[in-house]
Amino acid sequence: MEFLGGSIACIIGAIILIGFVFLANAIRIVPEYQRIVVFRLGRSVGAKGPGIVILVPVIDRGVKVDLREQVREVPQQTSITKDNAPISIDFLWYFKVMEPTQSVLQVTNFETAAAGIAATTLRAVIGGIPLDDVLSQREHINTMLRTRLDEVTERWGVKVTNVEIREIVPPRDVQEAMNRQMSAERIRRAVVTESTGTREAAVNVAEGEKQAAILRAEGQKQAAILAAEGERQAQLLRAEGFAQALEAIFGAAKNVDQKTMTLQYFETLKSIGASPSTKYIFPMEFTSMLDNFLGKETKK
Repeated sequence: MEFLGGSIACIIGAIILIGFVFLANAIRIVPEYQRIVVFRLGRSVGAKGPGIVILVPVIDRGVKVDLREQVREVPQQTSITKDNAPISIDFLWYFKVMEPTQSVLQVTNFETAAAGIAATTLRAVIGGIPLDDVLSQREHINTMLRTRLDEVTERWGVKVTNVEIREIVPPRDVQEAMNRQMSAERIRRAVVTESTGTREAAVNVAEGEKQAAILRAEGQKQAAILAAEGERQAQLLRAEGFAQALEAIFGAAKNVDQKTMTLQYFETLKSIGASPSTKYIFPMEFTSMLDNFLGKETKK
């Protein structure tokens, strides 16, 4: 009995263990960013998830697929340009699984397949572009690579979202020529900048001298105008004073008679005769004036 009880306990324990293993293999918790493509007896029954997914052990098999956008690096590839220049290029490509079932059924490993197609596509694209365009038109090459990769991966349920060329390494002689060209361009820009600065400085100096000359001329003009105006005013005042003086003299002269004039002559001669060496010279008008004066006195 004890042996029988022990056997039953072992059987029950084995059943519990098998059940636990069964549940552990049957129950899968799928995150939001993943899906499980379920194969039941080898036949696809579609993608399951997110959440809890129950798989029947031995009968069901699940393949996890990540739906997040991912990035992969294509190692450096040597390509020949249209003008037969060898260059090395490496780039990154971004993709996202849109159809989990197709990504599992249509290709064994779409990442490896896409990387091989990306390298081949890169050589084909670079082979149709001259070296100068390869160095200057990265965005155009990125677009062409993305378009061609997307055409291939679309049937796998994968969307190529972006392609970015990371580095382009031209041949050594081309690099040296580019360095010389950049140095010459920098020298040219420096010379142009210096000459432009010199020209602007000369223009500014000339403009300043011009403005100064204009201001000086304007000041001299104003000074001359003011001087002429002052002289005119002074002449007018002198003329007015002279005219007023003449008017006063003329008004006084109208009231002077002949006798007064004769007396003024005598006073003048008297002052002249005050000197002992004075000689008297009588003009003819004085004698006639004296005769007239004496004649009038006699009549009286």
